[in-house]
Amino acid sequence: MRALRALLFIVVIVTVLLVVGDRVAVNLAEDKAADKIRSSQGLDRTPNVTIKGFPFLTQVLGRRLTEVDAELTGIEASAGGHSLRVESLSAQFHDVELGSDYTSVKSAASATGNARISYADLTKAAGGGVKISYAGQKNGRSQVKISPNLPVLSSLEVTGSITTVNGNTVRLRADSVPMMCKAVPGCESKVRGQTDHDWKLDQLPGNLRLERVVTMRDGISIAASGENVQMPG
Repeated sequence: MRALRALLFIVVIVTVLLVVGDRVAVNLAEDKAADKIRSSQGLDRTPNVTIKGFPFLTQVLGRRLTEVDAELTGIEASAGGHSLRVESLSAQFHDVELGSDYTSVKSAASATGNARISYADLTKAAGGGVKISYAGQKNGRSQVKISPNLPVLSSLEVTGSITTVNGNTVRLRADSVPMMCKAVPGCESKVRGQTDHDWKLDQLPGNLRLERVVTMRDGISIAASGENVQMPG
């Protein structure tokens, strides 16, 4: 019995050491992956990276990770001389293949993500004193209120729809222009010059494709996904 207890004690100690070693290895790998993503995406902040699955070292030997999650901030898109800031982006990469050196990542079988953009950042991106705010959902469309900056029509407010196009662009369009504006020559073109925008988000990790937009009270939420995506870094 004494020998058996000694053997069990040794097994427990070895198991603990293996677990500790595995966790140390995964933490180092997460830090390295975060640095690579920051560098490849040109971010101003290092993202949070979490490698799922246990044990990690066994996954490394097989050169395939179950899941890698990333939380990014500081992504910006430029269009028409204005930048659109993405407040946060969460992405989940599944069935991730490692490179032959075991330290780089090649691709993921599938990926999902969600980007959040505040109305303050949309307003800033629109420029010219335009204000964008929440307007809810109507007939399956995600809508916002747009207040153009036109001194002649200071009280003008239009409803606009936010959509995604081509898998990489956030599009804002005024649904219509009020009749009082149509009666003024050149008014409609001036309004649409302030309300209609396209922002191309071409810096998403793994080239995730934008799918749909939902307007929330504190901003817009954009769902994204991809298959056989190339991993950053």
